Amino acid sequence: MPVIAPLRSTRPRSPGTGPRAVSRTDGGGEAGRRDAATGVSRMPRGVLVLLGLALAFGVLMGIHELRSYIAPVFLALNLVLAAFPLQTWLTRRGVPRPLAAVVTGTAVFAFLVGFFWALGWSIAKMVQELPAYRTQLEDLYDQGLALLARFGVGEDALVEQLKNALNPERIISALGGVLGNVGGILGLLTTAAIVIFFLMVDSLTGDRRMELVRGQHPRLANALNAFGDGVRRYWVVTTVFGLIVAILDVVALVILGVPLALAWGVLAFITNYIPNVGFVIGLVPPTLMALLANGPINALLVLVIYAALNFVVQTIIQPKFTGDAVGVNTTVTFLSLIVWAWVLGPVGALLALPATLLVKAILVDADPQARWINALIAANPETATADSTRDSVLQNS
Repeated sequence: MPVIAPLRSTRPRSPGTGPRAVSRTDGGGEAGRRDAATGVSRMPRGVLVLLGLALAFGVLMGIHELRSYIAPVFLALNLVLAAFPLQTWLTRRGVPRPLAAVVTGTAVFAFLVGFFWALGWSIAKMVQELPAYRTQLEDLYDQGLALLARFGVGEDALVEQLKNALNPERIISALGGVLGNVGGILGLLTTAAIVIFFLMVDSLTGDRRMELVRGQHPRLANALNAFGDGVRRYWVVTTVFGLIVAILDVVALVILGVPLALAWGVLAFITNYIPNVGFVIGLVPPTLMALLANGPINALLVLVIYAALNFVVQTIIQPKFTGDAVGVNTTVTFLSLIVWAWVLGPVGALLALPATLLVKAILVDADPQARWINALIAANPETATADSTRDSVLQNS
């Protein structure tokens, strides 16, 4: 008996039916199959966050291992960006561009050498002055032990630890060790000088290079320009207001009769570059010296004057001139100080905010989908909305 094959419908198959359509629906089409094969679209967000954190930690560890090379390079880049308006001003006044670059590079290197020379001079003055107050320091140490004894703290182990920590010889030795680290400073200056030279040579064609980048990646070019403007404003404003605070501190210390007033002013100027905790670092030595030389009332006056100047100048006035270009909030600033001081060493404390601005420019400002992060890290959260508006204008243009 012949087998009759089942009849097949001759109606045209609709695009949404059939085995091929089922495969496309289940897998989301060809793109969906690629995602399923790679596992990217199906990976949980928490796993992606952990992978991103692990990758960031690995990058920071790599930078930490190369910090002796990366720190002076990044420091030189910051100083060249800060001094670039001088080169532009000289060019507009008719100075040839190569000569303007040479003058600007010389000024940058002179500032760098003067900065570290002033730091070494202030530490040397402290080392020379402290032995004269050995008796006062030992009396202060005895008074501290007596105060602890009133609160019932009299264990021999704790007393021994305090004795070792407050030993004048240990303090002088520590300051001398900092002063004696000349080799590291010379290596940093040498590397920075070489990088400054090459950066000034490349600055002659910097405008053309940025035009080429803007033609391919306009958002990245805008982000890098914003980074340069922010770093420039940060260094210039911090330097100017650091000088103002240092001069006011020296005048106040001279009136109060605190020894080494000029050295403490130099220290205040240098520590002004360290965000948040720099004020505390610059406050402790002159307060201690006032206590040893003139007594507790004089030390209290130093503390009050320093706190008042810091609050008025650095907390109220300086942010008005810095603006939103470096407007990350206080928490991000403090965390960046911790991270970059560990990654880049002591120089990282000076470069903490510029390094954070560079990371922000590359990972946040250049990516429209990441601009929402500005609402969390910006000092003024409204800047996130401004950035999104600028992106929409770029897309429509």
